[in-house]
Amino acid sequence: QVTLVESGGGSVQAGGSLTLSCEVSGYTNSLYCMGWFRQTPGKEREGVAAVDSDGVTRYVDSVKGRFTIAHDSAANRVILQIDSLKPEDTGMYYCAAIHPYGLYLGCTPSRLISPGASTWGQGTQVTVSS
Repeated sequence: QVTLVESGGGSVQAGGSLTLSCEVSGYTNSLYCMGWFRQTPGKEREGVAAVDSDGVTRYVDSVKGRFTIAHDSAANRVILQIDSLKPEDTGMYYCAAIHPYGLYLGCTPSRLISPGASTWGQGTQVTVSS
């Protein structure tokens, strides 16, 4: 059973940075697509970044140039570095791993939130004040 545990959220002022970490356990497939999505009150869930086992990264347009995703194979973690935070980045951030049988459909931030496509963690809150 795949388990994802997020950490690193917090409250920061606009322009600040945060590093979110996702500890992954129980994922044994050498191929993967993992990433982060966020949920903001009053807005739709939004996939923000994804990384696959080839090291290819993809981002939603609103975070390009500010968010950096990486997979640390040695520690089995997925890291999301968030810089130049904006108030609109406020939300609950979730780590997600696409089920191996669904990898053939591709690895994009939006795939992370497709119904039934992935396993999620419990989330970590990011709050950005202006």
